[in-house]
Amino acid sequence: MNVLKIAAFSDGDIGGNPAGVVLSDTLPTPERMQEIAAKVGFSETAFAALEKDRKTWRVRYFSPESEVLFCGHATIALGATLAEKFGPGKYMLRLNDANISVEGELVGDFYAAALQSPPTRSDPLDQAEVEATLALFGYSQDQLDDSIPPARIHGGADHYVFALKNRDDLSAMQYELDSGRQFMRSRDLITIMLLWREDETTFHVRNAFASGGVLEDPATGAAAAAFSGYLRDIAWPHGGKIKIIQGEDMGARSLITAEISDEAGSSIRVSGMTRKMDN
Repeated sequence: MNVLKIAAFSDGDIGGNPAGVVLSDTLPTPERMQEIAAKVGFSETAFAALEKDRKTWRVRYFSPESEVLFCGHATIALGATLAEKFGPGKYMLRLNDANISVEGELVGDFYAAALQSPPTRSDPLDQAEVEATLALFGYSQDQLDDSIPPARIHGGADHYVFALKNRDDLSAMQYELDSGRQFMRSRDLITIMLLWREDETTFHVRNAFASGGVLEDPATGAAAAAFSGYLRDIAWPHGGKIKIIQGEDMGARSLITAEISDEAGSSIRVSGMTRKMDN
């Protein structure tokens, strides 16, 4: 089975988060998709097949160890693939738990894509859960940026978000993969997002992804959507658009743009560039 390899949210011809993309007449069995994703080894591989209506693509996402309900960067990679293969435009996607869309276009020498996320929501974390999460990463309460309180955030999948006061603390992020896997899976989390705000609309981010068997993602579109919805929930002065810089500490600088409407709980538009990788 042909697996395309595309880095999503790239910064020109560098960076981005690698994703596998498989287009087929019908989706393979879940066992086969899991096998392929494990062999590819990227944080996610998107599998897509055109439904009988010839208008909607059925999409499922698999990490090396588990199925993921929604993956932003793999959706961006899929959007670029569909635009290249079938032409620029908007494509409707049916996920396990949501219906979304992705648009792809050629911008200069690269394909860009923009997705509309599933609906968003957020809930504050109690102190016990805050302390447990800090202990996982070896952080202390006084390292947190209280202007963005810790929360459980959702935009197609669940994540935790923790804001740090200092960029150096973000660079120092570390944790044990096995401990992180147990922690995240027991709480039905896809990632834990750690961030430092450069200003009100620019955020530097790292996303631990132990739930999928990956220590860290260089770009996480699903978490970007969930976080953007959270900023709206707490009346953050986002001005309708934010920029997320991710992957710098991994040597894979990635750029994510998120556009935020005023409607509570509504979809977030998440966009970025892509680049082809050697297959």
